[in-house]
Amino acid sequence: MAKKFPKLSGKLILAPMHEVTNIAFRIMCKKYGASLVSTELLSANALSREATSSLKLALTDKEEKPVVVQLFSQNTDSIVKAAKLLERKFDIIDFNFGCPSKKIMSQGSGGALLKRKNKIGEIVRELTSSVDIPVTVKIRLGVDKKNINVIEVAKICEENGASAIIVHARTVDQGYSGKADWSQIKKVKENVKIPVIGNGDVFSAKDAEKMLGETGCDYIMIGRGSIGNPFIFKQIGEYLKTGKVIEQTKEEKINDYFQYIELTKRFDIFSIKDAKLKAQEFTKGIPGCSKLRQELNKVKTWEEIKKLVELI
Repeated sequence: MAKKFPKLSGKLILAPMHEVTNIAFRIMCKKYGASLVSTELLSANALSREATSSLKLALTDKEEKPVVVQLFSQNTDSIVKAAKLLERKFDIIDFNFGCPSKKIMSQGSGGALLKRKNKIGEIVRELTSSVDIPVTVKIRLGVDKKNINVIEVAKICEENGASAIIVHARTVDQGYSGKADWSQIKKVKENVKIPVIGNGDVFSAKDAEKMLGETGCDYIMIGRGSIGNPFIFKQIGEYLKTGKVIEQTKEEKINDYFQYIELTKRFDIFSIKDAKLKAQEFTKGIPGCSKLRQELNKVKTWEEIKKLVELI
């Protein structure tokens, strides 16, 4: 029997994203109103071996709760072992059946699993029966436009104990190109009883309002729209309550960047590479950001990065 998906404080959820949703970024998003946050996509195979690098990515803290760990693999034993290892640290386990990464798909994981309906049922069934916390699934519309099977897959996941379904409204073949087909989220919502979380092409407050209205989804998952912009959660939350769109000042954006860096240092995940990348992401749209990007390529220390960002 499925464990009940928790009642969240709001409608907005942070999507798992590779090299984006580390603990520092998750705490920033939680501060701005994300009701649920997720780790990046983690290998159940590596976690089942207790690989140090993967365990570091599974770091969590009470400040960000409730928090999700997202797993991928096609090995059921590794999935169950990793889930049991992590269930005391996390509030929800999410399993990925949709990642379009060629590397992950070449292993038979992620989006490649959408071709194997029996395997999907097996993974969800074994996972839900092995842990005492809710299990959710993240799926896409199908492998490609000729093989749309999102409703069938959603029903299989529900029947085998999933607590909620996240639908990224693109095919695996699309990657992140083209337009997300929100009508498919609506169809899933009409065909299952568990909560449905809509994902794909929410970059603004009005996008969020439109997705809720058009699909009837229970929650919205925001991915690329939050990169360098954790404030989007406050912006959307405020708009859904009052109809007003609030904006951030240049100073507030820069302050968010420095807060993020402090959190990476606090949790011992700071790196020059990440500091440079996030400097570009957090200052996007600010006058002078193009020049900053060029200058960042020339520097090697945190002190130099800090000075460049302060001068923008």
